[in-house]
Amino acid sequence: MATPRLSNPLARRLFLERHALSAPVPARGLEGLSELVAQLGFVQLDSIATVERAHHMILFARCPSYRPADLDRLLGAERRLFEHWTHDAAVIPTAFYPHWHLRFARDAEALRGRWERWHRHDFIARTEAVLAHIRQHGPVCSADLRGDAPRKTAGWWDWHPDKTALEYLWRSGDLAVTGRTGFQKYYDLAERVIPADLRSRHPDAAETIDWCCSSAMDRLGFATPGELAAFWATVTPAEAREWCHDQMRADALIEIEVESMDGGHRRAFARPDVIEAATAAPMPTGRLRVLSPFDPALRDRKRAERLFGFHYRIEVFTPAAKRIYGYYVFPLFEADRLVGRIDMKAYRHEGTLRVRALWPERGIAWGKGRQARLEAELHRVARFAGCDRVEWLDGWRRKSV
Repeated sequence: MATPRLSNPLARRLFLERHALSAPVPARGLEGLSELVAQLGFVQLDSIATVERAHHMILFARCPSYRPADLDRLLGAERRLFEHWTHDAAVIPTAFYPHWHLRFARDAEALRGRWERWHRHDFIARTEAVLAHIRQHGPVCSADLRGDAPRKTAGWWDWHPDKTALEYLWRSGDLAVTGRTGFQKYYDLAERVIPADLRSRHPDAAETIDWCCSSAMDRLGFATPGELAAFWATVTPAEAREWCHDQMRADALIEIEVESMDGGHRRAFARPDVIEAATAAPMPTGRLRVLSPFDPALRDRKRAERLFGFHYRIEVFTPAAKRIYGYYVFPLFEADRLVGRIDMKAYRHEGTLRVRALWPERGIAWGKGRQARLEAELHRVARFAGCDRVEWLDGWRRKSV
């Protein structure tokens, strides 16, 4: 029997639909935002605010009515989201919390030895004292536990023992993030943050592995075992591979060939109805959108290159070691392809979103219509970032690389 083949246009259509990029999400308040995060699975957190912080840019690209205060409410008063780790720090639906117990156990084992070697101090000896302090005094940030110790300047990751203990207790599940001031995390006992019914449910490892792989497949549309394992970064590639083969034997998965943008093919696993699902997925709209460099659709750079022909690197240098792109550039997405990248920054004290450079992708004609769509989008982005005008610096138009 011939292996089913998913054409590149259908693969892109399905992938974009699963990543909520087919059409802007309508305004639906907190319920709509909660559903959007659940559809994506998680939203990566990042402190860099060149225009706005990455998590806000990710959600705004999909929902033009999105406001950061709504995310804060879902994390805080509503407790419908919690902060923890996937491949990086992220906000995650609290309904998924029971499946993080496996992650807590695995992180506790893996991080202890790694962080002892890395930070070269006995942070484990401080965990009981840190827990006792929080139990007695309530939520803390790392600065609250530093006391009079001088602040070192050896780098961002040069943590003092209590800071390391805080992060370890969070990653291993004893603590939870209860809120932030600016981007500073405040930690409290997990029992004070996570609803008791979710915290007390402990699925066994097999159930969580099945959930991780199945939910990742539903959010990707098609995937290799490595891609399934990388989605939540909890199960191993070997566990994902075994799950795929078990699902194939149960006729719950099939093996397919996915066409790349360059005409090549790559084997992957998918649900048996993948062709029908891709055909039924809506055609993406022609709206031009600014994506965060941390957007989940671009997280796997090699997959983005296969599906979209988009070779995304934050920094690219010429043979003469001259930087082509700035440090932090934003991909531009239109219909079902990535059409360029833009270097810009919000100067809120001036009320200005300043565009430094724009590079169309190779083969993309940048005419008046596309420029008008970009300008309309940038005015929306500017308002979102707290600016009232867009300024284009001299020499902003650059040649395709």
